[in-house]
Amino acid sequence: MKKKILITFAALSGLFLLSACGAGNKQVTAGGSTALQPLVEQASLDYMKKNPKEIIMVQGGGSGVGLAQVAAGSFQIGNSDIFAEEKTGITANKITDHKVAVVGFAPIVNEKLKVSNLTDQQLTDIFTGKITNWKQVEGPNQKITVIGRTAGSGTRVNFDKYGLNGAVEINGPTQDASGSVVQLVGQTPGAISYVSFSYIHKSGVKPLQINSVEPNDENVKINKWKIWSYEHMYTNNSKENKVEDKFINYVTNDTKTLNKLGYISVSEMKVDRDAHGSVSVLK
Repeated sequence: MKKKILITFAALSGLFLLSACGAGNKQVTAGGSTALQPLVEQASLDYMKKNPKEIIMVQGGGSGVGLAQVAAGSFQIGNSDIFAEEKTGITANKITDHKVAVVGFAPIVNEKLKVSNLTDQQLTDIFTGKITNWKQVEGPNQKITVIGRTAGSGTRVNFDKYGLNGAVEINGPTQDASGSVVQLVGQTPGAISYVSFSYIHKSGVKPLQINSVEPNDENVKINKWKIWSYEHMYTNNSKENKVEDKFINYVTNDTKTLNKLGYISVSEMKVDRDAHGSVSVLK
C-alpha cells in the first residue's frame, strides 16, 4: 500500500511539474527528515490543489541532508527532527527554524515477539549490546537483532539522546528510512529498532512500553514519554521565502492532517524543550 501511495505521489508530482513548465511557476523542494516526510507529502498535495501555480517537491534523505542542503541553498526547505544547533557543520544563524509539529519516537519489535515492556536500562543495554537475547528480559530464547539508523538521521539523534540517555549504539545493520525500518523489523523475528509514532502501528511491528509508560501523544505532551522531538522546517536567510513561508504556515495549521498522520500540534504541548534538552512547563 505504501509503495502504491508513493508511486501515486510521484506521478501526481510529475503532472504538476509538466503543467508548470514555461509558466513561470514557483517550485520549492522540501527535503530531509523521513519522520516528517508523510506529513509534508500529504500537505504538499493538498496545498498544490489550492495553489496550482506553486509546486512543492518532497524528498527524504534524513535530517542531516535536509539541514545541509537548505544551508547550501539546494533545498528551499530543510526538514529536520533536530535543531540545527545539534548538527555539526551547520551554521545555525544562516537558516531560520520553523517548528511545525511534534512527534514521538518509540522502539518497535516484530509483532510476534512476546515482550511488551522494557525498563529504560534494559532498552539501553539492548542497543549497546549488553543484552543479546530476549530471554534476558523475560522474553523467548531468541537472539536480538538490533537495527539502527544511519548517521545523519534525526530519528537516531533523538532516540539515542532521550531513549538511551546518550549511549552509543552498537555497530550493526542500519536503515536510512522509517518505512524500510518497519519492513525489516516486520520480516525479522527477534528484531528491534525505532521509528516515529506515525509508523508504529504499521503491519508486522508493535511498539514497546518503557518503564510501563505507553508511547502515545498524551504522554508526549506532558513529557511523561520522553522520546520526542519538534519537527522543523528550515529556510535559508539569504533568500526570499514567500512561497516557502506560505507552505510552512499551511503545514503548521493543518491540524486535521497533522493529527490523522500521527503528529502533535505544537500548540497542544504542555512543555517546551530547547536544543540542549532542557524542559520547561508551559503556562
